[in-house]
Amino acid sequence: MDIYGSLVEIVGEEFVSDQEEELYIYSRDSGAQQPRKADYVVVPKTVEEVQKIVLLANKEKIPVTPMGGGLTLSGLAVPLKGGIVLDMKRMDRIIEINEKSKYALLEAGVTQGALYSHLQKNYPHLEHSMPDAPPMATIVGNVVIQGHGHLSVSCGINSQMVNGMEVVLPTGEVCKLGSCSVSPYWFTRDPLPDLMGLFIGWLGTTGIITKIALQLFPKPKFRDLLTFTSNELDLLPDFIFDITQLNLMDNLFIISQEWPPWAQGILYVPIVSAQDEEEFELKKKLHIELLRKYEGKITLVEGKHADRMREARLPVPPVTLGVMAADAKQGGGFEYTGGIVPIEKVPEASTRSVEIAHKYGQPYLLGYQLLTSGHSMMCGLAYCLNRADDEDVEKVRNAIDETNKMILDVGGVLWKAEAPGQRLMVQKMDPNTINLMKRVMKALDPNAIMNPGNWSE
Repeated sequence: MDIYGSLVEIVGEEFVSDQEEELYIYSRDSGAQQPRKADYVVVPKTVEEVQKIVLLANKEKIPVTPMGGGLTLSGLAVPLKGGIVLDMKRMDRIIEINEKSKYALLEAGVTQGALYSHLQKNYPHLEHSMPDAPPMATIVGNVVIQGHGHLSVSCGINSQMVNGMEVVLPTGEVCKLGSCSVSPYWFTRDPLPDLMGLFIGWLGTTGIITKIALQLFPKPKFRDLLTFTSNELDLLPDFIFDITQLNLMDNLFIISQEWPPWAQGILYVPIVSAQDEEEFELKKKLHIELLRKYEGKITLVEGKHADRMREARLPVPPVTLGVMAADAKQGGGFEYTGGIVPIEKVPEASTRSVEIAHKYGQPYLLGYQLLTSGHSMMCGLAYCLNRADDEDVEKVRNAIDETNKMILDVGGVLWKAEAPGQRLMVQKMDPNTINLMKRVMKALDPNAIMNPGNWSE
């Protein structure tokens, strides 16, 4: 039996395709990276089907690229070496909400929007940390790329909120990680060896996550944001230090972009919440009082611009200003680089980002996200592009490459880097770290079938 026939036997004819029109869709994403042609698209429903597909791929030495929402914009779900794209969207069951231990047990295809709606309807007093991504982004996809959400300052980045996983290894074994490996409950990843680190940040090169347990958090009764503005970039590290010392925020956005004009300068947007109105008002008051130290240099924004920011950034997920400007070239393309940098290097990264954007004829679109309690900052420089204009797309690829080199030059690391960005990091990486990564990948995936082309060259 040929490969197509074997895949049909596993999942049924309706859920396998080698038709050009469908392969076209799965061979690219909305970013600026080069498309790479898939040979087959398969949409499994069960872990047993995933296991059989992996065993077949191993036997036939066929690359397998797992895919959630396909929204990284950096080509991480594009099959760099062809083969099978494994679309996980049919595995979409919300298996359990454990209200007392505050976690959700989910299949790999559950989206951010599906979990949000389920909690709103059935557990309105609980929430999960929603990323600034479209609702069709999957929970697992966000965890694998170490994404962040609207509780990243108060509760950590989303990959730190994982209690447990079920994983199909590249050799076909189904493995449980965390408390679920010794208990019927998926309530913690401690104090066992943290084997989940073998699958987080590896970009689908070490296995296929089929279930995940994600922590939930109390949903506050009161939630609001403040908007501060400044033109003095060099104050940023000191202000971040002071505002995080209050230890009262859920989240903090920092925005600077050329369009719309009112968003120019530096906008600090702390988000605060509470279960009690008195506590809520006190939190807002303490943040505003902090501005006395920066009198005349960082000021409170009120009126229509504050209301506009509230309309855009307070919803979960928010409407990002980058999205508002993303189709400025009316070409339907958008990509952003994400560098995680030390707080003290943010002013330099910001200044150099603006220079790079202007060099390539782009308006600057800077969106920064504070991570944990002020330990680092995700610096996102966004580029919009006309996908129908090859010259424009190539220009953006060059701008992304230059931005990646700048982030590494200031001492940062690249977040959800496309394959060329991964190679830049490998060039700077400690040789023993590279060797360890190669040994781990070889041990888990001896035939190198998992998402090859990522972390492998």
